[in-house]
Amino acid sequence: MKQLKHIILLLILAVAPIYTFASNATTAEHEGKELDIPEIVLEHLSDSYEWHIASYEGKHISIPLPIIVRSKQTGQWTFCTAHSLPEPFFFNKEHHGKIYERMADGSEVRPIDLSMTKTVVQIWIVVIILIVIFLSCARWYKRHDYKDEAPKGFVGMMEMMVMMINDDVVKASIGEKHYKRYAPYLLTVFFFILTTNLVGLIPVFPGGANVTGNINITLFLAVCTMLMINIFANKEYWKEIFWPEVPLFLKAYPAPIMPVIELFGIFTKPFALMIRLFANMMAGHAVMLSFTCVIFLGWSMGVGFGLGLNTFSIIMLLFMNMLELLVAFVQAYVFTMLSAVFIGLSCKEHHAE
Repeated sequence: MKQLKHIILLLILAVAPIYTFASNATTAEHEGKELDIPEIVLEHLSDSYEWHIASYEGKHISIPLPIIVRSKQTGQWTFCTAHSLPEPFFFNKEHHGKIYERMADGSEVRPIDLSMTKTVVQIWIVVIILIVIFLSCARWYKRHDYKDEAPKGFVGMMEMMVMMINDDVVKASIGEKHYKRYAPYLLTVFFFILTTNLVGLIPVFPGGANVTGNINITLFLAVCTMLMINIFANKEYWKEIFWPEVPLFLKAYPAPIMPVIELFGIFTKPFALMIRLFANMMAGHAVMLSFTCVIFLGWSMGVGFGLGLNTFSIIMLLFMNMLELLVAFVQAYVFTMLSAVFIGLSCKEHHAE
C-alpha cells in the first residue's frame, strides 16, 4: 500500500507540469496564436509580479502580488497589482517583463522597485517553513532529556543532518578552533538552499518558483560567503595574498605576478559558487520543462508520435524528478562545503618549519 502511494505521488509530480503547459496551450489556441514553446519555458523559469496557477478558456487564474514602485519623475510611491498598474509604468517584455517608467521626453527608465515578486514570496514561504521546522525541533528538546532519550522520526532526521553538516563539513574544513563562529551561517545556508530546491520541485502553488535558478539569489549567497571569508580572515590569509612564500621575482620584481593572481582569486571563488548553483538548478528545471514540451510536439506530428513521445516524456519526467531530488541535496551540500573550505583557508594558522 505504501509503495502504491509513492507511485501515485511520483505520477502527480510528473503530470502536474503537463497540466500547466496544457493550460497555456489551450490559452494559445483560444486566442488563435501559435504555441511558442521557448517563450512558455522562459516564462516559467523567469520571475513575475503574479503567481500564475492555471488558464481556463482563455482566462488566467493567478494570485496578484503587491507591486511597490517609486516614480523617478514625480518621486511618488505607487502601490498596486499587476492588473492595476497605472501609467506611466508598464511591463517591458524586452527586459524580462520588469516594470519600467515612460518619462515625459519619451525615454524609458527603471524606477525604484520594491515589489513582492514570485521569487520574493517563495523565499518568505521557505523562511516560514524553516522557522516552523526548527521551532518544533527545539520544542522537542525542551520537553525531553536528550541524554536519556534519543530523538526519533523527523526530529532525529534533522539532528542527523545538522550533525553531518556541522561535524563532517564545517568542523572538518575550518578546524576545531574557529568553526563555531561560522557554523550558524553555514548551517543556515545549507538548509535554506535545500528547502528552496525541494519546494521549487513542487509544480503548483505554493511551490514551483525557480529561486536558486535566479542568478540574483545565488549572487547574494556568494557575496555573503565572500564577506565571511574576507572580514574575519586573519593576517596569515592576507600575507598569503600580498606577500606569498614564493621566489622574489614572482611577487615583487619585475611585476607582482603572484599577488595579482591571489587578489583576483578573492573574486573568482564566490563567482564559482554563484555560477555552479545557478547553472545546475536552472538546467534541471529547463530539462524537465523541455521534456514536457515534447508531448505537444508529438501530438502536433500525429497520434502515433503523440502516444510514443507521451510515454517517453512521462518516463523521463519521473526520472528527472527523482534526479532533481538528489541534485537538490547535492547542490546545497556542495555550496556549503565549498564555502566552508574557502573560509577555512582564511583561518589557517602559520606553521613554523
